[in-house]
Amino acid sequence: MPWYEESFGEDYLIVYRHRNRSKAEREIRSAVEWLHLKPGSEVLDLCCGTGRHSIVLEKIGFKVTGVDLSPVLLNYAQKYAKGEGIQYVQGDMRNLPFKQNAFDVVMNLFTSFGYFTDDAENQKVLDEIARVTRPDGPFLIDFLNREYVKNNLVPESQREEENGMKITEERWIEGDFVRKKIMVTDAKGPREYHERVKMYSREQMMEMMETAGLLVKEVRGDFTGSAYDQETSPRMIFTGRVMG
Repeated sequence: MPWYEESFGEDYLIVYRHRNRSKAEREIRSAVEWLHLKPGSEVLDLCCGTGRHSIVLEKIGFKVTGVDLSPVLLNYAQKYAKGEGIQYVQGDMRNLPFKQNAFDVVMNLFTSFGYFTDDAENQKVLDEIARVTRPDGPFLIDFLNREYVKNNLVPESQREEENGMKITEERWIEGDFVRKKIMVTDAKGPREYHERVKMYSREQMMEMMETAGLLVKEVRGDFTGSAYDQETSPRMIFTGRVMG
């Protein structure tokens, strides 16, 4: 089973519980401003996870669809968004279950890219973003900054949750990949998960996006809007338009 099918289950909800929703709101408000989005626009939250960002988008006036491969995370998102008009759909980001030009805008947030070892498989994700976005429609891709990760990686961290669960995370660089081993221990016993993301440079990302028909207008280094710097920026946030 690929790591991204095994890791995004019930334990993921606890391991990443610290990803708070107030931060998601700040990120979305920045994205909406940068992309000049109009209320009522049809937005795809690609790899929506637990719905942190899609819920904010819906509350500030957008028609939102969230897609994710994990049924566990989608189920959580649906429960959390009860009463909201968000459509959650299970699907693979390399082969999205939507017609061509289905959305006004696509957002891909929180390093939901680079999951595949093969460049051609990662390219398919960008191709799909271009396919399902209307001509000249905006997009946002929020990805890690390769050099920042290499220079600031924390090899190991540990913490305990209120229920007595112990979480240990080990991180390392292996070639072009940043890897993480997550060890979870509680009354049920120990479990182990692995994550692996292929790191690309800004130039590589822009070349892949251009191949897909995505025209990058700006690259920011974080959600405050800081200009991208190869050494000091924690993120690479690409915004632009689908080539008409």
